Amino acid sequence: MASSSGNGSGQRPVVTRFAPSPTGFLHIGNARTGLFSWLYARHHGGKALLRIEDTDKARSTQEAIDVILDGLDWLGLDFDGETVYQSQRADRHAEVANKLLEAGHAYKCFATQEELAEMREQQKAAKQPMRYDGRWRDRDPSEAPAGAPYVIRIKTPEGGETVIEDAVQGRVKVDNREIDDFILLRADGSPTYMLAVVVDDMDMGCTHIIRGDDHLNNAFRQIQVIRAMQGIEDGWEEPTYAHVPLIHGNDGAKLSKRHGALGVRDYREMGILPETLFNYLLRLGWGHGDQEEFTKEEAIALFDIDAVNKGPSRFDMKKLLNMNGNYIRAADDARLAGLVAKLIGPEADEKLLAEAMPVLKTRARDLNELADGAAFLFKQRPLEMTEKAAEQLDGEARGRLAAISARLHGETHWTIEALEANLKAYAEEMGLGLGKLAQPLRAALTGQTTSPGIFDVLVLLGREESLARIDAQAGG
Repeated sequence: MASSSGNGSGQRPVVTRFAPSPTGFLHIGNARTGLFSWLYARHHGGKALLRIEDTDKARSTQEAIDVILDGLDWLGLDFDGETVYQSQRADRHAEVANKLLEAGHAYKCFATQEELAEMREQQKAAKQPMRYDGRWRDRDPSEAPAGAPYVIRIKTPEGGETVIEDAVQGRVKVDNREIDDFILLRADGSPTYMLAVVVDDMDMGCTHIIRGDDHLNNAFRQIQVIRAMQGIEDGWEEPTYAHVPLIHGNDGAKLSKRHGALGVRDYREMGILPETLFNYLLRLGWGHGDQEEFTKEEAIALFDIDAVNKGPSRFDMKKLLNMNGNYIRAADDARLAGLVAKLIGPEADEKLLAEAMPVLKTRARDLNELADGAAFLFKQRPLEMTEKAAEQLDGEARGRLAAISARLHGETHWTIEALEANLKAYAEEMGLGLGKLAQPLRAALTGQTTSPGIFDVLVLLGREESLARIDAQAGG
């Protein structure tokens, strides 16, 4: 029997789940599978559920859980219903293991750690695959010493093959002899990952399991639990599996720390907008014709799992930043002003930032660049100069600034058009290109050698502040 495939139409309502482990940050690859799961459910009018797989008590901290929840919220992924915490369901996991034991689909294994180590050494020496050899599968538990610890193992099929009709990978199969009798319940009564995941998936009513293809081998094991439980409890229907290829770096290797940022929070701190990361992750391994940018509504309308590529996608930071620049230019100015004000600090004036945003955002690729470009608006005199800006202010340049100051003090219309006409006239009188005036003027006004257009800067700073900054650097 193969697991069902398809998109859920004409079948039971679609239910997907995203199940991150809070043992660190929200990985960019996990976030993408969470996005795909969320979009698939939304596209088919189903439910997208969230489960926190927090059974690793030593590493699953509340701080890590909060990072995941905050990252999902920032990306705009709103999951349905209450968040399920796997650690709170251990009793249910144990109940399923014991039901399988009672039904004869599982057994008690009393093999000691020493015996298992010896078994593996023998297999290694014989160049055999290292897997549990089923030594307690058909033995009577009474043969074990009284009170000896045991684990509960599932009885997997000894012949034939297990087939999965994967919605991304296509038909995949494995010889059942390659699936050993894996542990369901440890000697201390705690459930293994392999048991807990599948019990939770079934109890949550999941119809589609969308996850990374590093879990494909797990699916062959998890299906054994589902099939064994089908004659014991209702509701154990095989889900459709969709194993999504992992994300690689530009060099084709699996995405790792050497490729740069790995967590959603890292990209947020880099000044990436949430809609950019949403869109960029969507396009990693999925596409719709030549379209590059999608609104959330378009993504929901167009996304389906059958358009996900079988091969790994490559993360391109340059492409992400270019896309972010596009989203910054399209973003609401007041919203950008609020985001940039937080980066600049308490001295920032959101109203002024919003007014300046149309000229500030034309070249910025991230919010940090935007904040750096806006910082000149709130600098205190005397301005701190960058080394390159200071080089622009030699004696000749300071003399020109004094002449510019005299002209601008007499300017009655402080507008871009009037200021540009005034300074162009002065440049012509002096036989200079406008750049010879603009560069020292930019240094005097901003303390930098890069800024928005110089006439924009003059208008944004206003007459009084502009003249004060020019006069502070002007000389005879």
